Formats: sequence, C-alpha cells, structure tokens
Amino acid sequence: MTMPSRTEMNRAEAGQAEVGATEPRQDATSAEERAALVEAVRDFADARLAPFAGRRDADHEFPVETLREAGQLGLGAICVREDVGGSGLSRLDAVAIYEQLARGDIAVATYISIHNMVVGMIDAEGTDEQRRRWLPGLATMDELASYCLTEPGAGSDAAAVATTAVRDGDDYVLSGTKQFISGAGTSAVYVVMARTGLTEDGGVDPDKQGSRGMTAFIVPAGAAGLSFGAEEQKMGWHAQPTRAVVLDGVRVPAADRLGAEGEGFGIAMRGLNGGRLGIAAASIGGAQFALERTVAYVQERATFGQPLATRQHVQFELADMETELQAARALLERAAAKLDARAPDAPVACAMAKRFATDAGFRVADQALQLHGGYGYLHEYGIERVVRDLRVHRILEGSNEMMRMIVGRAVLGGR
Repeated sequence: MTMPSRTEMNRAEAGQAEVGATEPRQDATSAEERAALVEAVRDFADARLAPFAGRRDADHEFPVETLREAGQLGLGAICVREDVGGSGLSRLDAVAIYEQLARGDIAVATYISIHNMVVGMIDAEGTDEQRRRWLPGLATMDELASYCLTEPGAGSDAAAVATTAVRDGDDYVLSGTKQFISGAGTSAVYVVMARTGLTEDGGVDPDKQGSRGMTAFIVPAGAAGLSFGAEEQKMGWHAQPTRAVVLDGVRVPAADRLGAEGEGFGIAMRGLNGGRLGIAAASIGGAQFALERTVAYVQERATFGQPLATRQHVQFELADMETELQAARALLERAAAKLDARAPDAPVACAMAKRFATDAGFRVADQALQLHGGYGYLHEYGIERVVRDLRVHRILEGSNEMMRMIVGRAVLGGR
C-alpha cells in the first residue's frame, strides 16, 4: 500500500509549475483522488494503529517502527516538495490524512502532524543545501523531528523565549531549556527557537527585543551539550514521549541556522499555522471514532426494555455531536484551502478552525463517554482514552484563548 504523490496524481497536467516555498500551493486533488487517498490512509490506520492503540496507551509505547511504515507511505513529508522525498500534497489533503490517522490513534496521529510541521518549516524556510541534507531522512521517518519553542517561562507568550544563541565565529552557542517537547529523546532533528541580538554584557539589543530577536536553528540529536529531561507523566498522549530539551552550550554551525537572524518568530508562526490545522484534524478524527462507537453502543444497549437509540434525548445528543463535527470539518477545510492559496487571512482562519475543532472534538468525546455510562470510563472501550488525548489539543499549538485573541483582533481590525 503506497500513498500516491502529487506528481503521480497530476502527471497528466503537464507543464504545471512546481509548488515551491514562495508559490501558492493550489489544491489540485480531485474528489476521486482524495477519496482514494483517504481510503489508503484509513486502511493503514485500521491495520497498524487502531488495533494497538489501547496497548500503546497503557504501556506508554512510542511506535517508532510503525512511524517508519507511515514514512514509507509518504506520511513523513505530506506537503513537502518531491525533489527531497516529499509527497507534494496540499493542506486540504493533509487534514484529511490526519483525521483518518486519528481515528486509529490520536497520540500517533498528532506526533505525525508535529513531525510534518518541522519538516515543512525546513522545506519552506531552509536553503537548498539544508533541504537536501535534512529532509530525505525525515521524509521516510527513518529520522524523526521535534519542534522546540515552548519554555518553562514562555508558552503562549512565544516572544518571551529566553534560550540564547551567541555568535562565536562560524558557530552559534545555544543555552537554555525547552519544555513539553514531543518526541524529545527519540527524535534525530530539533528545530530550536533561540534569542539572538545579545549585547557584549549579556543584555538584549533594544532593536532586537521580543519577537524581533528570535532566530531558528536546526540541531541534530548528537550535538554536544544537548540532553533531555525525564519523560513527563501526562494525562494523555501516552503513545508519544514528552520531555524537556536542555541546551548547555550547544555549538551549532551558522550553516544550520534556519533563515536569517531575527526571522525566527515569523518562521515559528508560519509553521504553527499548519500545526494548528493538524491538531484540529486530529480532534475531529478522534471525536469521529468516539461518535461511531457511541452510535453502535446506543443501538445495542437497552434500558427499561428499549434500546437507548429510541430515546429522543439520545437522538438529540447524537444530532448535536454530528452537527458539531461537520461544522468543525467545514471550518477546517476552509482554513486549509486558504493556507494552500496563501490568502492574507489564512492565519486567522487557521486560528478559528483550531479553536472550534478542538473545543467541538472534546465536547463530542466527553458526550460519547456520558452516553456509554460506566462502560465509557473503562479502558477497554477506548472512549476514556480519546477524552484524555483530546483534552490537550485545546492547549497546544497556541491555546484556544490565544486563538480567540487572534480572531478577535482581526474582527476589530477589519477584514
């Protein structure tokens, strides 16, 4: 089973310009092509994710070999150009893929989304040399990637990053700690946001304070001075590790700087647009799994001599759950299309979709548990795992409060 690439799906459209980092990526996938794509990913999720999701959650197992299988399907570099091993697909294709993966295992699907966010940043922002050095191994998922922005004192306030990068000849020396990093300790590549523009006395150049002083770096796992904290014991997402990343005088060649000095904040925010779509799609996919399980359960479970499905209040709940998921999916597809076209309001659309889909997904999963009664609270039914996994989606890739701030400012500032 192999996922078709953009070239394979559009080979008949000779002469079409290659999609690059500076060109709008058009959605050229037909409805039939996307249906085939979704079916291939669903088959993978049904065979390689869903049957093992409960065990991986219980055992805190990070399925590296299964991720490599996903890489062989083209899932390691979904929206990356094909010259470095990417699949060259659109954001609309990507959100359909993440939804199907999350129906099988939310924690694995979201790690694949985060990995793709990092890979996409290197593809979009990196030099040709960087792209050719780092991306082929990441595309196959023989090598995994982590995104290092959040710090113990800098979460939603990304511009408050305190990790420093001091220029020393042809290198930068990075020092600081990153917090809540998915894949840390297993990943081979880390994109790290650090503060440059420091003065000789250790202060910050007034012209490079806040977001203007942030720079992005590509750091390999074997770098001297790079270490990791203990694995965090989390409420959910047990099938992917989360650790602190500690940089203690890590020397990074200037050639491994991603973009120019001071461009890191923009790079981080552009990367997060796609990351927010991935998390939103995974919320919809996980909630869809819970809804489907609930529809089957209420038709089998009887109370007072009648199936639960005959109760009007149960029908109303199911109607609301279905409506919320369809509305979330529509907002998500709208945002993905805008990001593909590089529309000026794409970041606002991504924030809106992320906020709505992650809130809706959690509500649907929570209601699915309620309709299952006590059985929903049992691990073997899989519903409580979905609730635990989806809860963090309202926090990461920008909290939903930050998403409201982005949308609210856009409303007040006009369209």
